[in-house]
Amino acid sequence: MQIQTVERYLILVDRFGDIRLTGSPMEVTMEELSEALFCSKRNTRIILQKLEDEGLIEWLPGRGRGHHSRIVFLKDKPSYLLGLARNRAESGDYKTAFELLGTYGEGTDAKEKFLEWLDGHFGYRQEERGDGNGPCDTLVFPIIHQIVTLDPAYVNYVFDSHLLRQICDRLLQFDERTDKIVPGLAYHWTSDSDGKEWTFYLRKGVLFHDGRELSAADVVYSLQRLRGDADNRWIMRGVSDIAAVSRLVIRIRLHKPNRIFDRFMCTTAASIIPAELGGHPEDDFWQRPIGTGPFRLVSSTAHRIRLEAHHGYYQGRPFLDRVDLVVLPEEYRGDTAVSPDVLHTGKCGWPSIDQEAVEDWLAIEQLCRGCTMFCWNFNREGPYHSEAFRQAVRMILNPIDMIDELGGSRVMPAFGFRIETNRHLNVEPYRAEQVRAALQQADYDGSPLLIAVHENYEDDARWIMNRLKQWGIQAEVTISGTNLEKVMEADCTMFGIVLAEDEVCEIEAYEHGSCVMQSFLDNDRLDWISEQVDTALVADSNERRRAALRQIEERFRKDATILFLTHRKNNTYLHPSVRGVTKLNSLGWIDFKDVWLEQLQV
Repeated sequence: MQIQTVERYLILVDRFGDIRLTGSPMEVTMEELSEALFCSKRNTRIILQKLEDEGLIEWLPGRGRGHHSRIVFLKDKPSYLLGLARNRAESGDYKTAFELLGTYGEGTDAKEKFLEWLDGHFGYRQEERGDGNGPCDTLVFPIIHQIVTLDPAYVNYVFDSHLLRQICDRLLQFDERTDKIVPGLAYHWTSDSDGKEWTFYLRKGVLFHDGRELSAADVVYSLQRLRGDADNRWIMRGVSDIAAVSRLVIRIRLHKPNRIFDRFMCTTAASIIPAELGGHPEDDFWQRPIGTGPFRLVSSTAHRIRLEAHHGYYQGRPFLDRVDLVVLPEEYRGDTAVSPDVLHTGKCGWPSIDQEAVEDWLAIEQLCRGCTMFCWNFNREGPYHSEAFRQAVRMILNPIDMIDELGGSRVMPAFGFRIETNRHLNVEPYRAEQVRAALQQADYDGSPLLIAVHENYEDDARWIMNRLKQWGIQAEVTISGTNLEKVMEADCTMFGIVLAEDEVCEIEAYEHGSCVMQSFLDNDRLDWISEQVDTALVADSNERRRAALRQIEERFRKDATILFLTHRKNNTYLHPSVRGVTKLNSLGWIDFKDVWLEQLQV
């Protein structure tokens, strides 16, 4: 049945129906029906005939003067609406399902019952394929993220990075369990003594999702794309030449040393895609990018992302056949009923978990590798160009108070990107007289501040706004989403970073073309950062490299260029049927390729 027919029925039920009188004739004129449907009488008669043919109404036209026309609504609205929403969701059209409930569900229990059904719909599902190849093992769960980009040259956000790692591989991988670099698409690699020439040797027989075999040309193409104006051009800092020595060997030369260039090749931005996009038109390719990863992207809409197993994956076919990620509309994200039967997650933005409901589940609690922070926009005029003002705000925004008052996933005050930084530092006691003295020294004139944040940090931003107002600092919060231009119009922002590759991601936080610090810090600060990074890359030991990068944190912490706020935790509960997962990956997600599901006996 066409959606236009469905909506016209619901429009008429809303206007003329009565839930209590379904199946009973109701008097109505053709003029009233035409007005409700916003069309002519002729078109109204065509619509009525269509609705009658579909078994939705019975139309009893009045004959002669004094005989009124009547309409009989044959479908109970709440049940009909619930059935429609379920059918749409089962077919993958979650967008229409949510829109129908939002538009026509008022005054019914259809939304509540749909959410109850949806909770059971998420999780592990086993369905017959219909092609004789046995059942299809599918993991379905809700997410609160939209894809920003799956282009490795521009990827920046954690969810995009996680998804891209399911679709594409890198030359090398960083094993966080052993803290070592391990082979990926390259089975071996070498470098000269000063880290200026690197050679990578590719595996034979690695296949892209379209069946084409990986070669050095694909690697050269993928890495060359990162040069120039790409946001992730930081990976190619110092690179002078990328060349295919043979069909399976790549040599990369740098004009200045980078002793951890192999670590750079582990990052999501170094994901390998086919040369010349595999011959696909650019717009088509980025709708469904092709890689060599364990899953291929089958479809991606605003409301559902579907991944299917790559049968020819060089590390072994995934256990799951399919993963469906359902993007919930914002208005549904706070409903406690919506959480998958296989995976419950306590990430920021999700409702609190019912502990009794998950008593027998596997609980995985991990501190996020990274922190949240507050940064000033030094490319705008404002009172924060005064260090005294910044120090006053630093004292006002006491992270211990933030943790005590907001709670949730905020568990520890941050003094830098890493939790290890906390070992020798303590939050200074809150002293009102010091705040007053700093504001007086800054000669603050009452200028208001505009704080732009992603919706994930709205609660934190409003807490910050209220704290500042207690000291006469006027502030306003605007929700910017992922719109960098909107962020750039603000005086300050709060954001978070995740160090998936430790110190390499720390460098990314400073140098990614669309990151906050690259956009907010002035040229003098950015030039100094670049010098420190160069010093770190040439260092011949981890200790010296860490010392060079630590100086950036220490300077910005001491002069309050950046206000480090909190470290957070991820709480994830896995249903007893889930196997293959003992911890979250460095991005705070489960690796889909490791998951297998044991169907429980009821």
